[in-house]
Amino acid sequence: METPPPPRAMLDGGPQALWEPQPPAGALQTPERCVWPCLSILEGDSCPQGLFEAISGPPWAGPQQVLGQGSRSDLNHWSGQGVAGWPCTGPCWSRRGRPAALETVLREEAQRGFAALEDPLAALLDMLDSSRGWRGKGPSLEAWVTRDLKRCLQAQLCPGPARGSPGLKQLQARAVKLLAESPPGLIEPLVSIFQLQDADRSPLLAQVHRLHQEGKFKEAIVLGAKLRLQADLDVEKMCLPLLLQDKADLVERYVDGFPDLQRRLLALMDSWCQPGFDIRVVARRYPQTTLRLERLSPRALGRQVLRLLEQHGLDPDLCPNVITQQRLAALRYLCYKRLVERSVSRESWAEHVQGLVGQDQWLQEQLLQLLTSHDNTALVAQCALDLLLPEERLPASVAAELRQLRIQERTAEAPPEDGKDDHYQLPIPREHLHFLASWEDLARHQEELLQPGQVVGMDLEWRPSFGAGGRPRASLMQVAVEGRVFLLDLPRLSSPAGGQAAQAFFRLVSRLLADPSITKLGYGLAGDLRSLGASCPALAQAEKQLRGSVDLLQVHRQMRAADRPAPGVDGAAGPRGLSLLVQQVLGKPLDKVQQLSNWDRRPLCEGQLVYAAADVYCLLEVYWALCREPARFHLSGDLARSLRRGERAGPGELPPLQKASTSPQQVPAGEDAAPEVPARAFRVVCDSMLQGLARRLRCLGIDVLVLATGEDHRRAAEVARQEGRVILTSGLPYHKVRTPQMTHI
Repeated sequence: METPPPPRAMLDGGPQALWEPQPPAGALQTPERCVWPCLSILEGDSCPQGLFEAISGPPWAGPQQVLGQGSRSDLNHWSGQGVAGWPCTGPCWSRRGRPAALETVLREEAQRGFAALEDPLAALLDMLDSSRGWRGKGPSLEAWVTRDLKRCLQAQLCPGPARGSPGLKQLQARAVKLLAESPPGLIEPLVSIFQLQDADRSPLLAQVHRLHQEGKFKEAIVLGAKLRLQADLDVEKMCLPLLLQDKADLVERYVDGFPDLQRRLLALMDSWCQPGFDIRVVARRYPQTTLRLERLSPRALGRQVLRLLEQHGLDPDLCPNVITQQRLAALRYLCYKRLVERSVSRESWAEHVQGLVGQDQWLQEQLLQLLTSHDNTALVAQCALDLLLPEERLPASVAAELRQLRIQERTAEAPPEDGKDDHYQLPIPREHLHFLASWEDLARHQEELLQPGQVVGMDLEWRPSFGAGGRPRASLMQVAVEGRVFLLDLPRLSSPAGGQAAQAFFRLVSRLLADPSITKLGYGLAGDLRSLGASCPALAQAEKQLRGSVDLLQVHRQMRAADRPAPGVDGAAGPRGLSLLVQQVLGKPLDKVQQLSNWDRRPLCEGQLVYAAADVYCLLEVYWALCREPARFHLSGDLARSLRRGERAGPGELPPLQKASTSPQQVPAGEDAAPEVPARAFRVVCDSMLQGLARRLRCLGIDVLVLATGEDHRRAAEVARQEGRVILTSGLPYHKVRTPQMTHI
């Protein structure tokens, strides 16, 4: 076949190749139809031969002749304009806007064209210099040509200049000028083609500074990141305006891979969280820029800082202001648990508070204010005694009560805080609690744990975390069978990873989870298994291995939706979560005073052992009670079968529980429709930005818990998991947390 002439000759009516159809009479022949844009600037062979014809055919041909059997509707789709021609910008040049066959033809022709050019890099610059179509945001022919030239150079399909050659330096100087006008998608190909990462950094830095001075902060930071100039640029100068514009994602990408810049960025953000700081003072430096200061409250900034600290594994000491605010939020939570709910033991409360406050005088003052704001003088004095607070810093009434307590402490043993008769009691003898910490212990009790056909309760405990660094590792795994409880020491059994104990533990848990004949009980079981997998990497797939399980959290939700709690139980106050379910089914709530104790401590105290055993054994007793009297709690009669996860119903049959628990929105109206869900059946936890909504929900009888200002949102996730609540959030970003349900307002 004869070599096709350049497109210029075709436009000028030059000799036609054998494969070129003749133009129809009256056809318009315009350079704009040519696929290599602005051909008037290119002379002779500077346009790759065949590329023009491959895409649009001769200047008078429509896309139908290129696509072969293409229809008129094809034309409308690919051109985006419904005209018989290929535009130089528009959908046809996006990756989603071309059929695969055309993409192959384009690439083959482009490769031949680039190979025929003496200097494809110079030709590319000529094209970009003389065209403006590529400067827009949408896809363009110029961008496609640039990306394909990069591909050809990387595959060594066409000649490129030698690294460091004088000719390359001249081309680099021209390319740098184009970068300032390039859309983000064109920067990376230009950097690669012209090897700008190895070019003289002075003109590159000057270009970035010029963009910044012109107020093009986004373009400046994108260009600086593409050229890897971060180490030579002031991180505060580059990132500050983008933070003010709520473009933290760009800032995070800019410092990615630069630990020193990450530390400096976090120090900057932390400085904005110090008490009394006014972000508007900083914003005045950018009067011409549209800012979003409402997203830069200390609370919102604190969440971002904590997330970045965890994401990059940096030292929390870099951010003292954020950490102090987080500790203050934890203090408020602990004071609420101790002074209002009274659901944490004296020892655990004092240990956590002392760990949070330490020698920080400001936090000590805040703690005193929290304590003295409570009206129960005796309880405040007891807290002051546990924390060894000096009398001179306490109000007179509290100091007097504290002196009386010290006298009682010297003369007699203090009485227990709460009577046990008010809470669920473990119904098995103490000697039937077994603490397993070695592979020999596991082997000794393996037969009892893996007995086919039995019902097994499962739970986890971990040390509460009130600081940065994410959720701590699980410390204890509880497994209950009829008449016995086994407490598995996870730190001892899971390390070293390849040790004999770790392998025995992994095999036992895997067999237990995978056996469909063993009914596994839990309350939020899937979340517990995810935590187990995070703590023991060998069990990372534990949730997928699970067969034959019952999540009593789901059962509890159905009971609340039916609004039929046991007599005398107020669903809007008192116990929550599993403790509430135990009260509704068995008559008494769980005693949760050890819940926030230090589960990493060894040996565990007697109170912790009994609490852990009761927390898991109650699952068995609740399940048996529900199976005996399902109608009492408005559950399916075939409860034992319908609750089990991992078993399939017969063809066309829904499990009975699903029939009984379908939500009102899914049930057709009529006689058998489910009743409306009453307000007090809902239990929610809100962030502090929704306090107004929370007040209105309480007026409707809904059980609402509101986070304290500045309190870590992971606390909401923890509360939601434990108490079966729905999270209501203002839409600000949450960490990846395990929650039953989250709703954005």
